[in-house]
Amino acid sequence: MAKTYEPETSNSVNMIVAGTVIKGNIESSNDIRFDGNLVGNLKTSGKLIIGPTGQVKGEVYCKNSDIEGKIEGRVVAQELLTLKSTSLVEGDLMAKRLAIEPGAKFTGNCNMNGSTAPKTEADKEIAGTDKK
Repeated sequence: MAKTYEPETSNSVNMIVAGTVIKGNIESSNDIRFDGNLVGNLKTSGKLIIGPTGQVKGEVYCKNSDIEGKIEGRVVAQELLTLKSTSLVEGDLMAKRLAIEPGAKFTGNCNMNGSTAPKTEADKEIAGTDKK
């Protein structure tokens, strides 16, 4: 019998710890736990957790997300977006479902019309769906 190669699927979680500073974009197909500081865009097709010390200044695209830290920029979640009591979000939210705990702080607009597809060319490029 011939052996065929099948890529392994991983349930790994990428962890960025407190004290880490990243300037640039992050892209991953796995879940991410982010407790550091990011100036740039973050995109994952998995779940994103922004821990209490996590700070993101840029666009965020994910499947599901729990936000405990600070985000300055737009957040797009394909499914559930949860703002925990310690979260501070300054920017627009797009999600299919939204949960906000008492104590969470949010300034911006929220769109829950069911479509989280990027609308502009810039949005498509950031989300990685631009098929040029």
